[in-house]
Amino acid sequence: MNSISITGAFIITLSLLSYGIGSISLQRFRMVSPGVLWFLTLGVVLDIVATIFMIVGAKNPGFTLHGFLGYSALLVMLIDVIFIWQIYYRENINAHVGKKLLTYSKIAYGWWIVAYITGSLLIIWR
Repeated sequence: MNSISITGAFIITLSLLSYGIGSISLQRFRMVSPGVLWFLTLGVVLDIVATIFMIVGAKNPGFTLHGFLGYSALLVMLIDVIFIWQIYYRENINAHVGKKLLTYSKIAYGWWIVAYITGSLLIIWR
């Protein structure tokens, strides 16, 4: 792995931590707090940055299974964050989140975990 890809892997791990903290907090407290907004948004931003690093550092930047999983997980996460920010703008801080959005957030986080694990396993098997 070259230094650009290693940097991307480090950033994606920070994204996992940030998005994970935000997602778990959202599930636990069922409300949009400043911490939830901050951690989820930071997680998505870090994921975008890491994805750029990994694309630039990739030897074979073609579409792969992991690429599809990663891009789709990023899209699902971005949609999740947009929905949560909409609740914040509509109802302000500490607004309660409905069951549908909580379910969607669980799916988004789970899908992202699958993409993260897939990428990690691909690095180990190389």
